[in-house]
Amino acid sequence: MVGYKFMGKAHSHAYKDVGMFFDPAADVVMKAICGRDEQGVKAAADKFGWESYETDWRKMVARDDIDFVDINAPSDAHKEITMAAIAAGKHVFCEKPLALNLADGREMLEAAEKAGVKHAVCFNYRFLPAVQLAKQIIDEGRLGEIHHYRATYLQDWLVDPNTPMAWRLKKEVAGSGAHGDINAHSIDLARFLIGEFDRVVGHNRTFVKERPLATDAAGGLSAGAGSSTQKDEVTVDDATGFLADFKNGAMGMFVASRFAAGRKNHNTFEIHGSKGSLRWDLEKLNELEVYFREDEPNLAGFRRIMATEPSHKYAGNWWPTGHIIGYEHAFVHIVYEFVQHIKTGSPFAPTFYDGVKCQEVLEAVDLSIERGSWVGIDEV
Repeated sequence: MVGYKFMGKAHSHAYKDVGMFFDPAADVVMKAICGRDEQGVKAAADKFGWESYETDWRKMVARDDIDFVDINAPSDAHKEITMAAIAAGKHVFCEKPLALNLADGREMLEAAEKAGVKHAVCFNYRFLPAVQLAKQIIDEGRLGEIHHYRATYLQDWLVDPNTPMAWRLKKEVAGSGAHGDINAHSIDLARFLIGEFDRVVGHNRTFVKERPLATDAAGGLSAGAGSSTQKDEVTVDDATGFLADFKNGAMGMFVASRFAAGRKNHNTFEIHGSKGSLRWDLEKLNELEVYFREDEPNLAGFRRIMATEPSHKYAGNWWPTGHIIGYEHAFVHIVYEFVQHIKTGSPFAPTFYDGVKCQEVLEAVDLSIERGSWVGIDEV
């Protein structure tokens, strides 16, 4: 695994727990973790349970005792590490967004397919039981024809203008700001639940143009790092919103912001169809609210379903009914499915293909902002 901060901890937890709660077709052996800071990566290896550590990812991907490589380093490193891992015959599990830009993403997908290695993008929210239930309800036709898809992903960790500079605020490292960081999740959930995008039109804002330099290697998502009196330019968006038309005729509205005071990790979708509606909120991730028009008038209304029953996908592998799961469990689920895919050839998504399709929408929105008009997904 390359990376050992926020996502490194989440992924490590998944590798450690997947064999305890599931029965994967192969044991997951945590061979090596990689980072540039030897002291930091050594401490992470000891704490997270890795057998060894490396400070050079090139050495790591060349090791004969490694079968697949997990990449959760900053976005500007995704392509180079992925291409080297593919050339070494390794399967690849990559954080989102897949690449800094669409051209790089397409190149990564082509290389993986040509080499015949397995590949995955970590769109983890697909793998929560309540989201799986939403997918089941839609696929069964119980919402009828889909009219509206509304998504918000709101955080507030950048509202304070004194929050120091982080790599997530530099375009050359992150690719984009709130758009690529959190709109990417909303786009993937929309594709997973209701289908492909047709065209988009967007707008964005950067509310704070400069930020103080951090006094340590801050990764973002926190205002806790120290800062200096020197400032650096913010080169990404703080918030991006866009409208969308889907190929199935549905209308979409999307807002991603890291400037929504009071919203910590407010990832939501609400879907309206001809027969009913449903809504979900990550901050209440075990719950799905559902409304069906066929209900008797005196009983009609949104009902809250706790997706903790054994009949709900993945839930039965954890705790007794009603004993909720959390954010980290989605990573266990995607790791389990990817291991099954590697060992048995079972169907799996999201792959690099899904990463590319997401990147198409991200770049179409950016192009629409540049042009000031609607842009078709097939134009990027």
